[in-house]
Amino acid sequence: MVRRSGGAWRLLAGAALACAAASACGVALRTTAVGTGPVRDLARAERSATAEAVVTGDPQAKPGNGRPMIIIRARAEAVERSKVRVPVLLIAADPRWLRSIPSMRVRLRGRFVPPRGPDLLAAVVIVRGPPTFLGPPSKIQRAAEHVRAKLRAAVARLPPDKRAVLPGMVVGDTSRLDPELAEEFRTAGLTHLLVVSGANLAIVIGAVLGLCRLAGLGRRRAPPVAVLAVCAFVVVARPEPSVLRATVMGLISLLALFTGRQRQGLPALAAAVLLLVLIDPELARSYGFALSALATAGLLVLAPPWRERLARRMPGPLAAALAVAAAAQVAVAPVLVMLSGEVGVVSVFANLLAAPAVAPATILGALATVTAPLSLPLARVIVWPAGLAVGWIIWVAHTAASLPYATIPWVSGALGATTLLLGAGAAVLALRSHRLRLLAAAAMIGVLVGVVALRVIAPSWPPPGWQMVACDVGQGDALALSAGPGQAVVVDAGPDPTPVDRCLHRLGVTDVPLLVLTHPHADHINGISGVRHGRTVREVLITPRTSGREARHTSGLRIDPAATGQQWRVGDLTLSVLAPLTTAPALSPEDDGTTINNASVVLVARKPGFSALLSGDVELEAQRVLEGSVPRVQVLKVPHHGSRSQDPAFLAAAHASIALISVGAHNDYGHPSATTLALLHRLHIQTHRTDKEGDIAIARTQSGLTTIPRH
Repeated sequence: MVRRSGGAWRLLAGAALACAAASACGVALRTTAVGTGPVRDLARAERSATAEAVVTGDPQAKPGNGRPMIIIRARAEAVERSKVRVPVLLIAADPRWLRSIPSMRVRLRGRFVPPRGPDLLAAVVIVRGPPTFLGPPSKIQRAAEHVRAKLRAAVARLPPDKRAVLPGMVVGDTSRLDPELAEEFRTAGLTHLLVVSGANLAIVIGAVLGLCRLAGLGRRRAPPVAVLAVCAFVVVARPEPSVLRATVMGLISLLALFTGRQRQGLPALAAAVLLLVLIDPELARSYGFALSALATAGLLVLAPPWRERLARRMPGPLAAALAVAAAAQVAVAPVLVMLSGEVGVVSVFANLLAAPAVAPATILGALATVTAPLSLPLARVIVWPAGLAVGWIIWVAHTAASLPYATIPWVSGALGATTLLLGAGAAVLALRSHRLRLLAAAAMIGVLVGVVALRVIAPSWPPPGWQMVACDVGQGDALALSAGPGQAVVVDAGPDPTPVDRCLHRLGVTDVPLLVLTHPHADHINGISGVRHGRTVREVLITPRTSGREARHTSGLRIDPAATGQQWRVGDLTLSVLAPLTTAPALSPEDDGTTINNASVVLVARKPGFSALLSGDVELEAQRVLEGSVPRVQVLKVPHHGSRSQDPAFLAAAHASIALISVGAHNDYGHPSATTLALLHRLHIQTHRTDKEGDIAIARTQSGLTTIPRH
């Protein structure tokens, strides 16, 4: 056994070196291709041009300034009468781009800018106007879209969370997934269930082979049927690189599981990685590809011996499930730490609890996918029990994510991965010594007692005496100011109804005497229905320079324009309006983002022992106008999510000791700016961010104000 295991590791190490050399060569060639030519020349000059491109990925809509920002991956085919073939990223605003389907050829006009991320792109194109579709999608993509649409129709009668998760588990369609639910899956370590992975394919093929066995098909006839199932799966899930790599990894895992010979799986894995990197060199820089390969390697190398050891102390099926979950999680842990800067504590147990429902949900969902194009009523019957299985998985994700210390902070980047590996090595050495095992057990018991004690004495949520809470609504703003038992003045509503609704629910807010909408941008007004859900909203205060975009969200409510110098009193809370100037002209829908930002309502909130400056999204021009009228406050809500457009004199005039930045994690705007963070540091202002801390409460204590994050 030792000899075989050592040979396997030597083989894997040799294959890894070969893959590294091949990937380095492939990346160098691709870098040369995207770094030269007409497209990169346009990007360097930041010029506008007309181009033709082929859509290569599904469009993704994200909140932007005033309207959704639509991101589409594409391949440029022609630009300025030159034939090209390089990958680009399109950023558009026109909703007609959402109709694009992979493989469609489009004509567009936009401004080419250099890419800033790690992706191997020739340019990022800021698209103007709608696309001009030059032809329909390919037959394969049309078939995929038809089947996916039928599946969405089949699950339409399920509860919202279930109808969002089931298509994701079956075909990777997460277009309806709530961001907060996606975050719960991430915290619980169940994100892999929401994307097309080798596990999906393994379950589908396993079911197909089982049906073949029941039908009496022999070993020769079953494999072709399984191959057809794989082809159908790839078509429906879209033949994109992520799907193809998941297919390869799933087939390798099945090879090892069905033959029981992990030695055959390791060479196959190495060959597959090498082949995929040579075909698509960009995979060498893809964390998703690294996670897929590592998880498969964990199943091949770690799971079999762990399963054998566990089977001596527990039933075989339980030992196998625990070994598979633990092996995959351990194998991918270093890369996850590099990306997130945290270690999942409950992920193995969450995967173990969810595992019994994954296969029924996937198999029934796949059956409904096949049935829906033929009989939609029958497909709706099939998805009902699938919804029950999905409901269990959602409950596991929600419960695991809500546990205290479900994830623990860790150093991110290469240093984090290195320290985690060193810690794992030390743990292995400790487990081999009886004395060290006793010491480790004593230390773990001590840590557990300390954690429980801290949890007992830690303040509950919301903390008593809370004055203001910056709700974590992603890339947007939503603030709650306490105005009495069950009451809060809400300033902005974020980009989506669900996060602000849940935040206010956690705070116990049922009555909103005043809803302030600082300016009519989507990341501040699109969540209004979440504020109204189950609550009484008595009045809405808007900027007098509004373009009217918030009207569709505020029907039936009393609307008042804010006036400079105006004061509002709700209980012991006083709100004073500093801006905008009412003498300025009203906005129009054509005004740009900066103009609308500078029209923000700026408020000063005061209560006994508490004061805050709520600055909306005002930028440099408006900040400079307001410098002389900014009063001293304790808390500053940093304008425009901590963007670079900050006037040092404006921030300094507030003399705040606490700064809050409402910002979404991994947003596409680079918020908060490093320059702004450095400026706040020089001003000796303690800075807190919702992307790092979640909901942030400002509470009054005997010694003054304190910040209490929910995460």
